[in-house]
Amino acid sequence: MADAKKVNSNAPTSEEVLAVKHFTDKTFSFSITRPASFRFRSGEFIMIGLMGEVKGKIKPILRAYSVASPSWDDKLDFYSIKVDDGPLTSKLQHIKAGDKVLLGRKPVGTLVCDAVLPGKRLFMFATGTGIAPFASLIRDPEVYEKYDQVILTHTCRDVAELAYGFEQIEAARKDPLVGEIISNRLLHIASVTQEDYKLKGRITDLLTSGELFNHVPGGAIDPKHDRAMICGSMDMTMDTKAIMENFGLNEGSNAKPGDFVIEKAFVG
Repeated sequence: MADAKKVNSNAPTSEEVLAVKHFTDKTFSFSITRPASFRFRSGEFIMIGLMGEVKGKIKPILRAYSVASPSWDDKLDFYSIKVDDGPLTSKLQHIKAGDKVLLGRKPVGTLVCDAVLPGKRLFMFATGTGIAPFASLIRDPEVYEKYDQVILTHTCRDVAELAYGFEQIEAARKDPLVGEIISNRLLHIASVTQEDYKLKGRITDLLTSGELFNHVPGGAIDPKHDRAMICGSMDMTMDTKAIMENFGLNEGSNAKPGDFVIEKAFVG
């Protein structure tokens, strides 16, 4: 009996979908109810899923999703890609308000304030849906206690895919908790790779060429007082990690805070 109770206590909870918004044919966001006992740090990820057939049996199909709402919010927000043949997202993209979604019980992750040393500037490098954890962090007062300026970069293939980021920035500026604090301290830099735009190019290219720093007060990254968080595809993450190390920054973790951290959880 004790073992059965232990297994059950670790099982995902069933939460109600509160809202769904489709941004493009490739991306959508959704909100779900938050259990009263659910605690997490802004920037962490959690397992999200649906019941589905796996090898002829109905089982939970779960994938890691960064929570896009801040730790103090009474609901949980997520931002997702749509993958037509993905085991989870092929079904998740069709959810609507009132449906049920599975929520894991143990949030984890390295894109948290505890894993990065204090400094003057915090760079948040995001591509695609990798902006989700930063949507959480830019609305957390702790971030602005540790850093004078927060610089969020968001790079997507197409201009239309930038919409979610602009929406999150607007929400943060209107937020009653942090809105006044961030008025002159949150900088949003958007770029695209496959369409003409005021800033075009991969974030790695913009960093190595120095073009990015033409849009950032204070210029190039200085390891003495600049910190960074990275979230995107595996290639982008590894390439940007190498660039940070070339700037003289050291990677951190929850166990040993450093100058920058990366996220390794992906949705499919």
